[in-house]
Amino acid sequence: MGLLLQRIRQSPTLVRVVPFAIFLALTSGQGLFSEEGRYWIYLAKTVLGAWMLWMLRSNIAEMRWKLSGEAIAVGVAVFVLWVGLDRALAWMELSYPKLRLSAMSWNPGMQFGEGSTLAWCFIAVRIAGSSLVVPPLEEVFYRSFLYRYLAKADFLSVPMTRWFPVPFFVTAVVFGLSHREWLAAILCACAYQGLVLWKNRLGDAITAHAITNLLLGVWVVWKGAWHYW
Repeated sequence: MGLLLQRIRQSPTLVRVVPFAIFLALTSGQGLFSEEGRYWIYLAKTVLGAWMLWMLRSNIAEMRWKLSGEAIAVGVAVFVLWVGLDRALAWMELSYPKLRLSAMSWNPGMQFGEGSTLAWCFIAVRIAGSSLVVPPLEEVFYRSFLYRYLAKADFLSVPMTRWFPVPFFVTAVVFGLSHREWLAAILCACAYQGLVLWKNRLGDAITAHAITNLLLGVWVVWKGAWHYW
């Protein structure tokens, strides 16, 4: 394991891609297990993701959380967009088909019993994972690596303030297609990338992403809107 980490640390590309790729592989593989097993896999990948971020933190210079008014505003606005887009489209008598990324729903209460200790534990794990682990993993991969790599193979030489139309929209679409609400996710990706371009740092986008996911998690539990998970 030590040799593997050393190899990853030596490559600016691997250090930004491998943690995300491992997390994504575990996410894709959740459906191969039983209904209950999916929850334990989520717990395992969250712990593993947090460990990878901690071990590689010094090798990803841009992965620094930054709290700012702009980050808070974008995070809240994206949350409102995420839960309000369908309602807005319905008001205009429009809709769009959602992607079916999993045949199983995520509802710990249904699986382990409403109000049970295990149900609340997995709800807490999901909110913590989506708010603290997913944002840095995804922002480092999509907004820092992929966007700049599509512009130039030597991506570290590309300033974060540089606007490239094709990488901007390709990155947004790739991000969007990994979410059930793909249209909301594409708009979300544009907002986060725009924040990076504006502030010239990744930390604001990480914070905005975390705020969006935290608010969405609270909304899911409060309203029973499990389809967002």
